[in-house]
Amino acid sequence: MAAAKSEFAPKMAATESVTITATLPAAVPAQSSQVTAVVPAQSSEAAPPESSQAAPPESSLVAAAKHRDTGTTGVRADQHLQQEKTDREKTEGLFHRLLLEGTWYSKLRAADVIQINKYPLQSHEFCSEDKLVQTFLQKLLMMNYRARYIKTKENNEEHYRGDNCSFEDEVDIFKEMSVSNLETSQSERIHPMDVQMAVFHCADGFLKQLMVTKLSQCQYALPLLVPDPFTRQIEFPLWTFRQINKSWKMRNNDDEIISQTQPIYKMQTPMVFFFRFGSVSSSKSQLMNSLINEKHNTFFHRNCPGSSRTRVLMDGVVEIAWFCPSGKHDDKFTDCVAFCNLHGDAGDHEKQLQILTEMASVNVVLLPRLDRNDRNMIQLQKLYKGTKPLICLFTNEVSTLTETRTLKYKIGLKDRNQTDVIEELRRAINDCLLKLSSTFRLEDVSKHSDIRVDEEDDDDCRRGREAAQQMISLLDKKELREIKELFLPHQGKLWRQWSKTNKELHRLRADELEMEISTKQATLRKTRETQHAVETNIFIQLFIKLSQLHPTINMYFLKWLGILLDEYTSKDISGLHHKYYDTWLTVVELNKSHDKSEQLTAEQAELEKISEELQAANLGLEHIMREIGQIYESCSSVKKNKKGLQVHFSFLPSLAAEMMISGFPLELMDGDAAHVPVIWISAVLDQLIQKLGNQRVFVLSVLGVQSSGKSTMLNAMFGLQFAVSAGRCTRGAFMQLIKMSDEMKTQLNFDYILVVDTEGLRAIELAGRSTKHDNELATFVVGLGNLTLINIFGENPAEIQEILQIVVQAFMRMKKVRLNPSCVFVHQNVSDVTAEEKIMEGRRQFKMTLDEMTKLAAEEEIYEAKCFSDVIEFDVQKDVKYFAHLWEGNPPMAPPNPNYCENIQELKETIMSHASKKEGMILEDLKGRINDLWEALMNEKFVFSFKNSLEISAYRKLETEYNKWTWSLRNAMLETENKLHNKIENEAIHQIDETDLQKELRKTSEEVKRSMYEFFLKDTYAEILIQWKASFEIKIKELQENTVRETKMKLNLILQQRDLKKKIDAQRTNHENSLYEKSKELALKLKDKANDEETLKNEFNDFWEQSVNRIPRDTAKIKDIDIMRDVKVLLSDTYKSVPLDHWRDDSKYNDIFTVKNYSKLLNENRAQRAIKQFRFRFCRNFAKTFGLPQPQDDEDRTRSFVDDVAHQTFEMIQTFNISKMGYNISYIQQITEYVKQRVTEQWKGKFKNDFFVDLIISICMRANKMITDQHRMFRDANDPEIYVNNKKKEYYSIFQKYCYGATSAAIFTEIICQKLKEPIEQSVYKKTARDLADEMRSNCESLNGNRSNLEKHILKTLAEKENFDKYMDYIHDPREHFKSFIRDEVSRYITDKFSVSVFPKMKENIELLQKKIMKAAHESTEHVHKNRGDAGLWLNSFTQQLSDELIFSEKDLSGVKPDDDIDMKLLEDVIKKELPALMSDISSRFNTKTFPVNLDYKFRPDELLIDHLSQCCWVQCPFCAAICTNTIKKHDGDHSAPFHRITGLKGFMFKNTTNLSNSICTSAVASDRSFYHNPSEKSVLWREYRKAGEVYAKWNITPDLSELPYWKWFVCRFQKDLEQCYIRTFQGGGEIPDEWRKYSKQEAINSLDEYI
Repeated sequence: MAAAKSEFAPKMAATESVTITATLPAAVPAQSSQVTAVVPAQSSEAAPPESSQAAPPESSLVAAAKHRDTGTTGVRADQHLQQEKTDREKTEGLFHRLLLEGTWYSKLRAADVIQINKYPLQSHEFCSEDKLVQTFLQKLLMMNYRARYIKTKENNEEHYRGDNCSFEDEVDIFKEMSVSNLETSQSERIHPMDVQMAVFHCADGFLKQLMVTKLSQCQYALPLLVPDPFTRQIEFPLWTFRQINKSWKMRNNDDEIISQTQPIYKMQTPMVFFFRFGSVSSSKSQLMNSLINEKHNTFFHRNCPGSSRTRVLMDGVVEIAWFCPSGKHDDKFTDCVAFCNLHGDAGDHEKQLQILTEMASVNVVLLPRLDRNDRNMIQLQKLYKGTKPLICLFTNEVSTLTETRTLKYKIGLKDRNQTDVIEELRRAINDCLLKLSSTFRLEDVSKHSDIRVDEEDDDDCRRGREAAQQMISLLDKKELREIKELFLPHQGKLWRQWSKTNKELHRLRADELEMEISTKQATLRKTRETQHAVETNIFIQLFIKLSQLHPTINMYFLKWLGILLDEYTSKDISGLHHKYYDTWLTVVELNKSHDKSEQLTAEQAELEKISEELQAANLGLEHIMREIGQIYESCSSVKKNKKGLQVHFSFLPSLAAEMMISGFPLELMDGDAAHVPVIWISAVLDQLIQKLGNQRVFVLSVLGVQSSGKSTMLNAMFGLQFAVSAGRCTRGAFMQLIKMSDEMKTQLNFDYILVVDTEGLRAIELAGRSTKHDNELATFVVGLGNLTLINIFGENPAEIQEILQIVVQAFMRMKKVRLNPSCVFVHQNVSDVTAEEKIMEGRRQFKMTLDEMTKLAAEEEIYEAKCFSDVIEFDVQKDVKYFAHLWEGNPPMAPPNPNYCENIQELKETIMSHASKKEGMILEDLKGRINDLWEALMNEKFVFSFKNSLEISAYRKLETEYNKWTWSLRNAMLETENKLHNKIENEAIHQIDETDLQKELRKTSEEVKRSMYEFFLKDTYAEILIQWKASFEIKIKELQENTVRETKMKLNLILQQRDLKKKIDAQRTNHENSLYEKSKELALKLKDKANDEETLKNEFNDFWEQSVNRIPRDTAKIKDIDIMRDVKVLLSDTYKSVPLDHWRDDSKYNDIFTVKNYSKLLNENRAQRAIKQFRFRFCRNFAKTFGLPQPQDDEDRTRSFVDDVAHQTFEMIQTFNISKMGYNISYIQQITEYVKQRVTEQWKGKFKNDFFVDLIISICMRANKMITDQHRMFRDANDPEIYVNNKKKEYYSIFQKYCYGATSAAIFTEIICQKLKEPIEQSVYKKTARDLADEMRSNCESLNGNRSNLEKHILKTLAEKENFDKYMDYIHDPREHFKSFIRDEVSRYITDKFSVSVFPKMKENIELLQKKIMKAAHESTEHVHKNRGDAGLWLNSFTQQLSDELIFSEKDLSGVKPDDDIDMKLLEDVIKKELPALMSDISSRFNTKTFPVNLDYKFRPDELLIDHLSQCCWVQCPFCAAICTNTIKKHDGDHSAPFHRITGLKGFMFKNTTNLSNSICTSAVASDRSFYHNPSEKSVLWREYRKAGEVYAKWNITPDLSELPYWKWFVCRFQKDLEQCYIRTFQGGGEIPDEWRKYSKQEAINSLDEYI
């Protein structure tokens, strides 16, 4: 009961006091018989704890004890209650002052503390109270032991200043010096340990563990037993110790040094327990510090900076620390010893005293002196009688070390030299430890009753541990080196074999053809299938199942699993490390002696064996995740789930993504296989995007030599927990997300920092393959990082040069592939970082070394650079950091150097400064960058192989936007062109000025400029896009100027044609007027028979027949045309040697667009051909020598020439305006003359006549339908007979109205409406066509992107139809095929969406036009009334207002004379009445057939889209005929295509054989194979393909082995067709691999979506 009473004893406020009266003992000289002492009440103590300034007089203690013993029970109970209330108020006040009130139940989370915020970017020695918590945490996370020494700003101010007095004033030293500001300066100060314990109480389990881990790294004592500040329930936070290991060295009996590393919860060491009874003048904690490490305050004491007299949360807290020896002879203790410290009066904390005295090896008690009246003497007497050693330290006695009885000692402290006391105490403790062998084990504390153990009471922690223990139980009784083979089989030999084969595949030998490539790919596939066939074992099944627990439980589970795995493997791994180190030393010594004996060979073999054993024995969370990654990759490769896998494999990346979000690192590069599992990493990043959104990250990479402190630096900088220990710490590369606070997100414009920690360079385990491996690793992480920290350790010049050469080479590669990362060099372990002169000289020397390494790297990389600044933007003053030694003293007892922590802070600020200047990258782009870098690295020739997906994506996005901008400009100009066209036809304008067109385009132009500005400024890829900004602005300006110029030319042509067709229009008008007048005369004659409908109809029919029969006699009939007949006639007249049947419609042998080889058409013999080839070779070699453009060969020149002539000819045909002017054979003559001129100018008789004839016929055959359709439109509109017959219904309607005696206004309105019908139809069709083109460009899947997107849909369509001839058209004449595809797409769109899109648009346009016509009628009536005009004025006003919208003018009504007395208002009313019926009639004729037929070609939506989408690059790859996918016609830079084809598709074959080639450009250029670009030429290496000539030099073909199964499927599907087409076979070296035949059509189609 006494213990319980003491445990929950109420406490009084520190500021409250009690008055105690006591009789002085006789031994003390008395000045009076009584003394009254005022002491603050602290729990049941009579004075403050050890942090008070001095102990009160002994008489006070005695009196206080008597007072407690003799007081009544009621008084004690009241005092306890009052004290309890006061203590609660003090505790609540503390939490309030620290802004922690709301965190008692909703705990502070580790994730919130680790996130980067603005606050820690300054270093704080002083801070306000409200910033104490975050300042303490941030410093602690950075391992800065000064975290406990933070002062509040108020402490730095003067709290008292006396009145200023003049010199003459009376000065009284006694009066002025008696003033004390002690109370005002210290009473309100928050004790540093209260800050620590307040945060500890408010932290969740993970933050507590992180705090204690960091406290341990700072060499601070750790909370062992912690009373709850409100309930006083004692907690043992065992969970917080689980991640801490201690290392030490000791000597055995043979004086050999033995190293030990153990987790502290498992360590069995002696334990020395310090406590005090009553108030003592000496500081117990300070005494312990002197005993353990006199240079560091392991335990906080009253004389530490920032200490105050009062503390709230420390009484009853037990702290523990360990002394770890270094193996030196002067170690204070020869073994690791634990020291426990009970804060406060031990008499008030009986439970803690009981537990610790029982578990201690040695008990050490501080007390003023022995006093039989002290209630604590009973406990002390018990300890003295016990068998355990007891050392009593008397603060008020003068005595040296005395052994009063066996293992019982006393030491007096009064007036003693501190050093002597410490030496005696240490000697006594060592004596006790030598004589007894009792040990202390941290975990055993949990066995005591009446205390709360966090691991047991926290349900989440307990369940997490139980889950982890389930996993570990499966490993029971298993050999450690067999565990991976048993439970993690996917990452073993199979994965390493796959990685090896994959690298071989990317590093092709000269003799390896597609067959060998396919064989390797088959090996990879089989390896994956073997992986997939391995059954998922229970270990992984259980892990996946347990990983789906509640997030908090899952966090505990993962933490526990890591802890238990470390515990399980640590003993074996420690032994192997020692064995490895000893063997390595032996090998080094043998190498030094140049010993090549068998012993050296044997030792090297043993070293390799131990290395393999170490690799097999290493087992951690990363290996489990690696296994899951390989399970995912194998399932993904074979595209089906795995046997025994209880979830679908697509779920697995989600587990890894959740781990990353929770703060766990993820393995990016497998250090054992030296390979990046790209499929797995990509899937995890996809899941991250799904869970977090496509967040923007700043990638911070770290490089450095092995064991240079990279991980330690990251841990200190960001509060992370990367594994750190001696020897090899990190294998491969790991990435970890660090969240930015909302404030920092806004400031820096990214959401996370992604830290990439790497294995050390120059690792002894990788000797032999180290240089190559290091270069790969450096290139990978430098390319990945927005900023790379290069960590250099020590001051050895040779080592510095080694790492700098690797790093400089990596940055040079980045420069060559247009990546622009930054770097900061961190020079650690520098002896004197404060000497400015030395640092300046160090920087100068460092820059010289960097520049020297740059020159060496430039030679190797064939790059022009004389200094490091030529490679990367670099400031030696800002980007080279010098770090102090990590430890302040010698490990293992040395704390981290505060200067090192300040250096870390400065580096962090530098990183943030760099980050503020960069955009980082979104996760989607990070995924692409990882893939690009790794693909290029596997190809070895990094610069040649690197394909910047990020840059490609950015450019494609720019192309898509460019497409939108150009369409906006073209569409706006189409509107203007249509409006001006109408005005020209209406004779409203007679000339076109460029300035007018520019003015019309100004609004759209400004919108495009604004859109461009925002795109280049704000887009995700802004940093990349900036390189193209200027060129695209110029291109848009040029496009605008060209559009204006072309539109002016078109409109001027229309002006000319308008004058030319006036005769045709006049004839048609004359016929109409004649019919009108004659029908009017007939109507007047038959007026009396108006009621006899049949008679009227018969009379009108007779009249009409006679009139129509009379027309041919006056005007020639417009006949149908036969284009090809005219072509043949013209050609036969010109080239009489060519028969008319030379080219038949049913034969494509001479179709110039499908000719495979133009050499047969050359007009040369064998000798001439040989001379030409010699001349070509000479010119090419001359060009190479002098750096001139390479000449093209005839084949490529001819194909380019044919395409260009055809394109120009089709544009010429458009200018003929056949639909308005009609067809004339002179057009064929113009085409013939143009083609003849081009052939003559460029080829000068080099081709036979057959070539010219075939070219003309081929062009005209293609244009045949377009010309015929346009001529049909002209005939229908202008042939008198056809035209008049089409008007019969309209004339009969007017005839009837005359017969019925209709008013002049009604008849005039009828005529106007009939005349408006055709213009309205044409206007609606044109407007709808433009609207439809705009809609399709946005909504039609195949037309709404860039060129690559359009090509993808073309390829899909070709595959679905499986028409070989169509394929050949596409391969050899892609531009024409594209046009055909667009026409089909538009036709299908109109058919499919006519009712939902096309017809509604037509209705909308016709309704809009109806409103405009009615408005024009009304305003014309108003105008006539205002100006007192007649019908002529009304008609003039009416047509003028509609001249923008319709081709309708007064001349159309020239033969119709309205009556002079016509009522204008009535005319307007009749139009309003009749117009809806007219519109309805027009609408009724809208359908899918009439829409395209009734439009001129140039106004059709397909032609509008063709015109827009064809303004791009059409150059084809000289090897495989892949089309350059650049959206811009005359683009800057090289031609490129995302995927190339099999070269045999173009007829490429092996020299001196009939074997078609099966090579793919992208895999061929990765090899050392050769090709002949001309049969008579020397071979050219594929990887040097640009040397083969200008047409090759202008192409950028990136080595790439990523498959596009589409073309492989095509070759297999159409193998016979291709062989017949080229009269060659896929045999010999060109044999089609069996692997290609496994692709189905659907897989081929699906691959287009995957890769394009």
